[in-house]
Amino acid sequence: MKARKVIISGGGTGGHLYPALAVGEKLKEKDPAVEITFVGSSRVLEKNIMERYRAKFIPLKIEGLKGKGLRTFQSLALLPYGFLKSLYILLRIRPALVIGVGGYSSGPIVLLASWLRIPTLIMEQNLKPGLTNRLLLPWVRKAVVAFEGSLPYFKGKGYVTGNPTREEFYSLPKKERNHRFSLLIFGGSQGSHFLNMGVTESLPLLSQEKKELRFVHQTGANDYEWVKDRYAYHGYTDVTVSPYFFNIPDYFQSSDLIVCRSGATTIAELIAAQKASLLVPFAKATDDHQLLNAKELERAQGAEILLEEDFTPETFTEKIRDFMTHKEKIDRMENNLKPLKRENAAEKISDLCLEFTGEES
Repeated sequence: MKARKVIISGGGTGGHLYPALAVGEKLKEKDPAVEITFVGSSRVLEKNIMERYRAKFIPLKIEGLKGKGLRTFQSLALLPYGFLKSLYILLRIRPALVIGVGGYSSGPIVLLASWLRIPTLIMEQNLKPGLTNRLLLPWVRKAVVAFEGSLPYFKGKGYVTGNPTREEFYSLPKKERNHRFSLLIFGGSQGSHFLNMGVTESLPLLSQEKKELRFVHQTGANDYEWVKDRYAYHGYTDVTVSPYFFNIPDYFQSSDLIVCRSGATTIAELIAAQKASLLVPFAKATDDHQLLNAKELERAQGAEILLEEDFTPETFTEKIRDFMTHKEKIDRMENNLKPLKRENAAEKISDLCLEFTGEES
């Protein structure tokens, strides 16, 4: 039987890459003969993640258009190149299916695949779809979504599966509480300067709790050195600081509370791992999608929200002290996430993909 070839396109952040990798892994598990090629942005982090997972990866030099200001003209200038390279990739690989996982780099190749009558599928991780997926909707056969509330945006093409995450998040054992209170802080794959500043500015106010606190902090590449120095300057010794954690499921398991942004994949990982969180939505997120995502967990009483406009060292310290004093609240929040947990999201998506490729094989 001729091997079925699949292109999975999109990226720019880990929030798009990890769902793509989860679906790719499940497709290979179901049909080892499937040949998968990932097409994404040319960012260094994306290349590093793909190399770590030994994925066949083709970078595409293209940038987003929305919210770029003057850089929009530079992004527009790259579009013809992006379309030409996407066409070359499609004609060379001749896939039976193209999957768009969101992000600007998925646009050209999914659109061209549709025009070439190659079956197409898009994945939407956020409650409200991003610009690329909204533009692609008329051209694709199906859209798989993470939330029931997303269905009205997709006009009959939506199919609720949940957001696929790495398998490790589903099988994490519950953390046993003890006298140490462990905080995991991360701002997505690229880090968050806002969170890095806010947390480090709060360290002097948490000095009385210093002996009870453990910090695990993913900073992003740009802020790593000075964040590490601030912990040392304020005398915090039980600290793990890194630009990026490839093994972040381990740190999920060992944390009592997670302080993070509310990108779609982060939300899915919190649900899969059933971890309580203090969510700080990125205030400049396109269409305010991070706040919308965060409210889904807040409604379920599985997370608390601290808006950027309300974030001060004093308010953050108050929140942390409250969680340290009332650890039973964390247990309740974790239990409240159970109804949101959707098993086998990657398997459901891969089954749909194999149906599409079967039409062409």
